[in-house]
Amino acid sequence: MPKHTFLLLLATGAGFAEVHTVTLRQAVDVAVKQNADVVLARLDEQKAQAAIRIAKDPFSPKVYAGSGLAKTYGYPSSIEGAAPSIVQTRTDMAIFNRPKTYELARARENARGVAIATESKSDEVAYQTASLYLDAQQMTLNLRSLNLEVESLQRVGEAIKLRTQEGRELPISNTRAAVDLARVRQRAEALQEDLDYAQASLAVVLGYPATDRVQPVDNEPARLEVPETEPAAVALALENSKDVRRLESQLQAKGLELRGYHAARLPVIDVVAQYALFAKSNYDQFFTHFQRNNGEVGAAITVPLLVGSAAKGYLTQAETEALELRTQINQTRNRIELDTQKSYHDMQKASSAHEVARLDLDYAREQVSVLLSQLEEGRATQQAIDDARLLEQEKWIVFYDTQHALENARLSVLRETGTLAAALR
Repeated sequence: MPKHTFLLLLATGAGFAEVHTVTLRQAVDVAVKQNADVVLARLDEQKAQAAIRIAKDPFSPKVYAGSGLAKTYGYPSSIEGAAPSIVQTRTDMAIFNRPKTYELARARENARGVAIATESKSDEVAYQTASLYLDAQQMTLNLRSLNLEVESLQRVGEAIKLRTQEGRELPISNTRAAVDLARVRQRAEALQEDLDYAQASLAVVLGYPATDRVQPVDNEPARLEVPETEPAAVALALENSKDVRRLESQLQAKGLELRGYHAARLPVIDVVAQYALFAKSNYDQFFTHFQRNNGEVGAAITVPLLVGSAAKGYLTQAETEALELRTQINQTRNRIELDTQKSYHDMQKASSAHEVARLDLDYAREQVSVLLSQLEEGRATQQAIDDARLLEQEKWIVFYDTQHALENARLSVLRETGTLAAALR
């Protein structure tokens, strides 16, 4: 959906909006509980657990009851494999079925892989929430600085207008002041729209309606702790990677599938039992001895002799897929190592840029202090002080931007190392 269309929809429903003021950690807690993607992942996890119950079915006893009562004419032949009877019950259960045993084990391993995928989705939502939260937080700070600039420019414009009337300034100075004021106002209005969009996007990620708004309550940096060295970050990323764990789980499941295909030639043993209550009228004319209660219990043994070509084909496919998974695991580990190194380098560069912005801001603030002292001594003008304060506000915006970049870089490192969710809670 285009951004301007989204903003139009937001404006239409603004009258019904609810504002949620939360901290970063509160936002993450809410997101991992009610975000739509996380809810869908948990539903997939429930389906995987149901698949385990389905795979257990051959090893669970089943009892069937009914009646084989029938009007016979001539010899009492069997109906659906059982003689005519008043009441009939039967049961069966597998006690040795290697293909089904491996299928059950594979269902359990698949469920473990789905659980890992759910954890990965929760981590991804936590990262998305934190990133949007920091975006909204930075926009709020920048908007505050721009509003201060508007106030300063309004004062400058009034002073220039007064000096122009007194003949101490050229009329073009009024035009320049008006343009400067209009430019900053335009920046503030655009930033206000971006902030509204960011707060609405954050609300959607947290599981709220798009008409709601989520406002950050924190004004201080998140102060997220990251590994002290790059090798430590890489080692932690490889150890905690849910992508690697998920692929390894798929490889385990594929290995169980292979063993199931290899077991296709093994015999299958089922426990079977049956009871039937006969009616004498069906048998007294054909048999010398009649027994009303009849039962059987034993084992049904099936030995595969020719299993066809499908088993060999499935086996070849599974072996190929296992090789693909091993290749993906190696590829994923290499990608994680490179991405973690890059994230760590980006964090170091962002830290350096933030330090430079801080020093630049301190210099601008010192300039304002010096000019204020000179103003008291009659050695500086109010115009110089106003210009210095405008410059200071611009330095504040640069400082907030570099601070935001540094916090995002730290988030990226924590995301790669798999410790983001723990750090945000």
